Amino acid sequence: MTRSSFPQRRLRDAQPFVRYAAAAVICVATNLAAQEAVVRAAPSAPLMVSIIIGTGVGFLVKHVIDKTWTFREPYITPAAEAWRITLSGLFSVLTTVIFWGFELGFYAIWGTDFAKYAGAVLGLGIGYVVKYMLDRRMVFCEATV
Repeated sequence: MTRSSFPQRRLRDAQPFVRYAAAAVICVATNLAAQEAVVRAAPSAPLMVSIIIGTGVGFLVKHVIDKTWTFREPYITPAAEAWRITLSGLFSVLTTVIFWGFELGFYAIWGTDFAKYAGAVLGLGIGYVVKYMLDRRMVFCEATV
């Protein structure tokens, strides 16, 4: 059997959870890169400034990727889109509490940037699993996947 005879599974054809996980990795990197950019641009700014900016950037990127690629949700009306963004935002607040709790908790315990970012990655991972379950059931329920 030749290599070309194996079915070619691509990420775009994967199950929604696999695409969600891939998008989460992209958004974690985007979030942390935005935080680091703020820290470098304004080193005297309070820690929460970088965390809030990183979280906002991550939310926007994640919502666009989830709508267009992860769940392949069709556009319906402006009101429906506003409702989806609002609901997704509310769920993001819940999962952000998890994320920030780990990030700030690790920083408070160990006091290093490495600990802060390790806590962020762990908190984001847990938060994204919770958010996937909420998004799949309540936000992107008309998805075409």
